[in-house]
Amino acid sequence: MDDFKSIITYTTQEYGSVKVKLSKVLDGIGITRNRLQKLTGIKYEVIDRYYKAENIEMVDLDFLAKVCFVLDCKIEDLLEYQKPE
Repeated sequence: MDDFKSIITYTTQEYGSVKVKLSKVLDGIGITRNRLQKLTGIKYEVIDRYYKAENIEMVDLDFLAKVCFVLDCKIEDLLEYQKPE
């Protein structure tokens, strides 16, 4: 048939996860969360949540586009798929 895997019965440990790397990018170029808030107009609380990579179940594409534009980076600089171990 086809070579695709179904994830219906899998858990996160079996199919992997997506890591948010905003803290690595900001720390690497020396921009604070406050500065990013002023440059993007995004609420500090939202930036802080992505920075800490906490409570993120779904990503906001508008958020990612604004951050990529302001920081002149690529989406893969901010997100990374991690295969299951």
